[in-house]
This record gives sequence, C-alpha cells and structure tokens, in this order.
Amino acid sequence: MLPDPQRFLAVAGRRIARAEGAAQAVRELYRVTVPDLADGMFVYLGDRSTDRSEPERLELDGVPAELGGLVGGVPPQSRPVAPDGELAAALRCGRARGRGPDDTDKALEELLGTAVRLPQGNRVVLAPLRAPDAVVGVAVFLRRPDREDFVADDIALADALSAQTALGVREDALDTQPPAAPKAPDEDRLRYVGAATRRIARGFDTDEIVLGLCRAAVPTYSDAALVYLRDPLPVGDERPNGPAVLRLRRTDRLKGPGAELVWPVETVDDEQDDLDASDWSEVVPGGALAEVLRGVRPVFADTPPTRAALGELVGEDSALNDWVGTHAILAPLRGRRRVTGAVVFLRRPERPAFEPADLLVAAQLATHTALGVDKAVLYSREAFIADRLQRAMLPQTLPRPTGVRLASRYLPAAETARVGGDWYDAIPLPGSRVALVVGDVMGHSMTSAAVMGQLRTTAVTLAGLDLPPQEVLHHLDEQAQRLGTDRMATCLYVVYDPVSHRMTVANAGHPPPILLYPGGKTEVLSVPPGAPIGVGGIDFEAVELDAPTGATLLLYTDGLVESRLRDVWTGIEQLREKLAATAQLTGPDRPPPLEALCDEVLDMLGPGDRDDDIALLAARFDGIAPSDVAYWTLEPEAGAPGKARRLTRQALAGWGLEDLTDTAELLVSEIVTNAVRHASRPISLRLLHTDVLRCEVGDDVPQLPRLRQAKATDEHGRGLYLVHRLARRWGTTRLGTGKIVWFELGGGGG
Repeated sequence: MLPDPQRFLAVAGRRIARAEGAAQAVRELYRVTVPDLADGMFVYLGDRSTDRSEPERLELDGVPAELGGLVGGVPPQSRPVAPDGELAAALRCGRARGRGPDDTDKALEELLGTAVRLPQGNRVVLAPLRAPDAVVGVAVFLRRPDREDFVADDIALADALSAQTALGVREDALDTQPPAAPKAPDEDRLRYVGAATRRIARGFDTDEIVLGLCRAAVPTYSDAALVYLRDPLPVGDERPNGPAVLRLRRTDRLKGPGAELVWPVETVDDEQDDLDASDWSEVVPGGALAEVLRGVRPVFADTPPTRAALGELVGEDSALNDWVGTHAILAPLRGRRRVTGAVVFLRRPERPAFEPADLLVAAQLATHTALGVDKAVLYSREAFIADRLQRAMLPQTLPRPTGVRLASRYLPAAETARVGGDWYDAIPLPGSRVALVVGDVMGHSMTSAAVMGQLRTTAVTLAGLDLPPQEVLHHLDEQAQRLGTDRMATCLYVVYDPVSHRMTVANAGHPPPILLYPGGKTEVLSVPPGAPIGVGGIDFEAVELDAPTGATLLLYTDGLVESRLRDVWTGIEQLREKLAATAQLTGPDRPPPLEALCDEVLDMLGPGDRDDDIALLAARFDGIAPSDVAYWTLEPEAGAPGKARRLTRQALAGWGLEDLTDTAELLVSEIVTNAVRHASRPISLRLLHTDVLRCEVGDDVPQLPRLRQAKATDEHGRGLYLVHRLARRWGTTRLGTGKIVWFELGGGGG
C-alpha cells in the first residue's frame, strides 16, 4: 500500500485530468501508476467511432517496453467482447477488481487468451475505463512476483485513476465524432456543461483554471469572456480588510473572420487578447456592482441596475457597455465562503441572445471556476507554507570546517507534490573532523517534513556526542520508531578526518555516495546498504575508506537518480558518467569548482524527469598535510603548562608564525593550566596549521568550562576570558571520554 494514498490520488488525478486527448490520458495513467502503484500496465480501448455504451472489440493501446517479463507471452493486439461473457460482465460492473475471484480470471482469459501467463497471487488488477455514459476500455495493472499483493486500497486507487482516464478518452471521442443528428437544446447544454466543467477542473493553479473557463466559453457559449478576481485573493477563513478590489485576470474573445463585426479592427489581432475594459474595479459598498455580487446568481444586463453594475466593472467609458440586454451576462464567482470575483459573458448583436436557460449554464461555469480558484489558492498557500517550513528546517548556511570545502543544493518536488522529507547537513566534530549527512523521509506531506525536522535535530544532537556513525544510525532508528510505526527514512552518515585522510561511512538504505578522484576517475563507493531507519532490530555497519586529497564526495537523495523514466541504478550510473564528463571540462590537473559541479549535476534532469525532491551535498577533501600537524601528550603535572608553551613556540617557529607566538603561548598555557587542575589522565595538545592556526587541548574531564567575569579578589576564572578576548574563534566540545577546548588565531596562512 502507498504511504499516502489520498495525496497520491490527488496528484495523479490532476495529471490525468490535464491530459489533452485519449493518447495523452493513457500515457499519463501509465506515468502516474508505474512504479508507485504497479510495476507495469497496459490498456485496451474500444472502438471510439461509435456511440455505444459498451465496446464490441478492444484494441491494445501499445505495450510499454517496461512491461518486461511481467507477463509470459505477448498480449493480443485485438480482442472481441462477447456480450454474454465474463469480460463484458466485468466491464458492465464498472469496478476494478483483483485476480482473486474466478470470474476475474475468466475475464482476463477472455481478454488476453490462454497463451499469456500472468503473475501469481493477487498481483493483477482488471479496471474498466468507465465514463459516465459509456465504457471506453479496460486497464490491466501488474506487479512483480517479488512485490506484495494488491490490497483493497490499491485496487480503489486503480479504480479511481481508471475512471479519470476514461473521462479523457470519452471527451476525445466526443470531440472527434462526426456530426450526429441534432439533439434537443437541453441535451446539448448538459453535454456542453459536462465538457466545459471538466476542462475547468484540469486547471492546477488559478491562471490555468481561469484559462480553462475562457477556452471553454469562447466561442462555443459566448463571443467574449472577461474574468475579474479579487486582489488579493482571500485564503481560507481570512476576512479581507478594506473595500473589495477586482482585478482583470484574463480576457478572451472571438478571433479571425467575423471578429471585426464585434470589436474594432485594430483590436482583432490574434496575438492580442485584451478587450476594452478597465483593469481594476473597486466594489463600492451599496453600489450596483456590490448588489449584483451579493445576489450570487448570474443576471442579464437588461435592467438599469445590472447595466450600471456592468459599467462599474468594465468601466463607464468601455465600448463593452454597448452590448447589454440579454447579450451580456454578469455572473458572480462565489467560492465556499465568499464572492471571489465575477465573469462577464458577451455575444455579438447578430448572434442569438442568451436564453434564460443559459443563465443556468453560466451559473455552472461560474461555480466550478470559483470552487477551483478557492482550491488553487488554498493549495498554493499550503505548498508555500510547507516549502518555507521545510527550507527553514534545512541548514541556512554550511559550516567551513578545516580541510574540506562544501556545497549543497535543495530542489522541491514538482509542482504537484512540492513538500517532501529530504535533508542534508554538515556538522563540525572534535579534532577538525566533520560529519556529512543526507537523508530522505518516505512520503510527500507535511508529516514527512515534520519527521524530517525531528530526525535532523536528533542527528545533530547525536553527532555532538561524537558517536560512531553506526551508533548514530542506530539511535535515529530508535527515534523513528518512537515517532510512529510507519515513520521510515533512509540516511547516509559520513565522518571525514582531514588529518588521517580517511572517512567512515554508515548507510541506512540510502543510495551509495559517488567519489570523484583527482584526475577525473569516478567510483560508486561500495558501502553496506543497510535497512531504512524505522524498520527496527537492524544492526548498521560502518566501513572506513580512503579520502584522497583533492577528491570530491557526492551525497544525494533518490530524487536525483530515480524517476518514472528510469530505475535508481540506471540513474546512479548516469550520475557517475555526468561527474566524469564534468571533470573532463576542467582537465585532470584542476577539479571542477564545487558550485558549478552541483549545477552540472542537476542539469542531468530532463523536462518532466523530477517527481521527488532532491537534496545534494558535495564535499571537496583538501585535507591537512602531516607537516601542518603537531601533536603531543602531556602529563597532568605542574610543569605541563611550561612544556606546552615551549612546544608551541617551536612548532610556530617551524611554520614561520613567530608573530602569533606570544598570543598562542599565553592561551595554550591558560587552557593547559585549567586541564592540569582537574585532569587525572594525560592531556593532549594538537596544533593545526591551515589558513588559521588551530589549537586543541583535550582532557578526561567531561564538564565543559563556562565563560564568566572574574572578580578582583578571585584567584581563578580569567583563562577563558583571555581566550574569548584574544582568539579569533573558540569553543568546547564534549567527548565520550572527556572534552576538547579549542581556539583559532588568524594569520595562519604564512
């Protein structure tokens, strides 16, 4: 079962509804169901040249190449439908069904014949494509033997998506049918309203919905249409402040031959949609326009109040005021809570005027448009909030740890499912090490984003304890189980040590990292795959690998390498090739810049090739040369501070940093003195010479020192105050066996 079936149905249904024509509707059905709902599928369509309620023969609408070995044999290209057979009964039933019942197996045998072998168990779903007035075909959904059976919720999803596809196929059939015998006006209106409202419903955002209204109305229903919406549009239960202002969002009108009979010749350019109407209109309380909008129902502009309302809307000087009476309809757009705008329908004088029944058509068009606008505004606000929430939970800036350079990218999912659970992080660790983390919470919802935030916070906390990578994943697994039994995520946790030029990697079901070596060679690192976080009862394994100086490590989420058009391992190989090709652009002696490398990697995504959000973290290993590291162990005795000063002076002299000697000696002496006072085991002193001079003093006392203002009578408490005033940066880090106090001094690049 899918983790979020309701959201999946909403997203997939919109994609199918926006398809133009039968072929595109079937293609969209395949794209939204494979591989999330099924591993493969094929569709049979009936003869669309007739107006029968049930097809006499079904034709195979292409077999996707990805069908692979899901079936044994080739599905027949064409099959008759016996009126009294099980297949016809299944089509008349109109509901998707699994393979369990005997009548379903018989219907599949009638459809595919006996030479085609299907997967065993309930891994086949037969779903009729049933439009409101006819069955237009049938879809067969398949799952591989190594995947779980279809459950009731999966079959319900297949049924809903098949019905949505049937609407697109049926509408295409109606559009392409030869002219039939004249029908009664009421029947024509009903058919028109059905097609028009489906076209409006295809819109995903406000502009698409308004465009759908205009395209549905002109020229079939009217010769011109003007759509005004409130500015700004209210969201949810918001109560707008101040007077209502309507802004002209879109116009459409008759073009081509005959247009000059309605509009001036200079305004009938096919590239120009604007009509002679005001762009803004304020709804004056108590005015004619306010009264019409309060009435909610569409009205003819055939009375002085309604003509005045039209004048207020389009402007008193507009030539559109000449087309009044029953040749103009003013329809308020009322959503769920309030009027959000108005639409004006106009017919030219020589065309028959609107009839009273046309007011009902206008009401249907206006209602569907208003509800669609309401839904689009709410979804847009929700997506905006979710996107901002997710970005706020990601690191705003990356740290600048010693010996490594970092770059990152985050892209939300496609517009139909923006919010996700991908995250990345870089966490400085004691000893100049850094933890690199990339994770992906399964699902696309506000809940996924919230779980992501909790897991990221937990990872930062665990990293601060300096736990081994496999232990970090173990504790994240426990945290995910506490959040809920269905809270699952993948994660890759890497610790890089610039001094030893090594990295330790632990994986929890995440795609493996790729290493770009100096010279352009690329390698998909072999790391234990592990199980996703949240499964529980799994031991994670860490491996230690070389991290050569100048190499680049790329961590990413599956949205970069997996889509409906390719599987994850094909995407990983394409990503590896992309990295190698990018490295060739700068030559073997100079690695590509990190920021440019990230941009090039994202360019591998083609149009419509991004169904998931993407997190990307790139790390360039500069490392720290052994000659730039000095390390000593000091016994916790009275002479340790003096010895530390001498060793520091000698090291700085060797690096040519004599100008920092006095300050470094003073601060090292103060920190070592504090360590000697409390430590019971040997004290470590390490100096790192990079673009800054970094000094680290470690002891076995877990309590962290605190900066305080010493009084004049105090004998102690001034050491950290001196460090705070003289050092460029300083800090403390608790270890499992004690702590490290460190500081940095500028001018270390000499």
